[in-house]
Amino acid sequence: MILITGSTGNVGREVVIHLQSESIPFETASHRRDHGDRYLNFEDDSSFSGALQGIDSVFLMRPPHLADANKYFRPFIEEAVKQNVKHIVFLSVLGADKNKIVPHAKIEKIILESNIPYTFLRPSFFMQNLLTEHGEELREKHDIYVPAGKGKTSFIDVRDIGVTAMKTLIHEEHRGKAYDLTGNEALSYQEVAKIISDITGESFTYTNPSILEFWKTYRKKGISTDKIMVMVGIYTTAKIGFAKRVTSDLQEILGHAPITFEQFVKDSADSLK
Repeated sequence: MILITGSTGNVGREVVIHLQSESIPFETASHRRDHGDRYLNFEDDSSFSGALQGIDSVFLMRPPHLADANKYFRPFIEEAVKQNVKHIVFLSVLGADKNKIVPHAKIEKIILESNIPYTFLRPSFFMQNLLTEHGEELREKHDIYVPAGKGKTSFIDVRDIGVTAMKTLIHEEHRGKAYDLTGNEALSYQEVAKIISDITGESFTYTNPSILEFWKTYRKKGISTDKIMVMVGIYTTAKIGFAKRVTSDLQEILGHAPITFEQFVKDSADSLK
């Protein structure tokens, strides 16, 4: 049996869709007792045993507001060992193997120390994050507000991640591997704004705030300090050129070219207006 965490999020939803399309049995975990098939709250370690009972494989996602890997994830992984979980597919982040500060890197380390067979999916920045994390600025101000400078990012569509997660969950040849998942090109946020403008026929801009300005703006929105720190880390990575790397891992797993940013915008045009 496969357990899917984060099943209502951008990526988790796609994983569920593709498992269903292949008629693969799975159950979903939720931090709310009245949602999902199993109750799993990383802030309530008493939920771990029941959530993992009879589970063979776990698709593990880090809730964005939880940054302390040792506090929230080590006890979960330790329980997975006790419950004889045979495989963990962890949704990490591109560069986690080099940037040891991000929570994803610390969770990877805990999984490696557990000796549970693993697959690390390290995607680049989600195209869909433009609609979720930055949707307010896009829709209301037609502006992309991120401190990424002129750096480029190899954006990836979460639909492709969903297919990749499904395949790595069900095929054993992916165990013990880490995949750097990117789209087929790297784009600056200036280029992103132009593509959105060209396809929608409306004018979109890119504001490059300082980290301090970005921090203040998102604190006023009520975003937690931990989450802002992660976001700043991601955009700083882009700013200094570490997010522009394009790999073939995604295309090799999919068996075809990744979804382009242009296609994403066409599919999402109504949400950008």
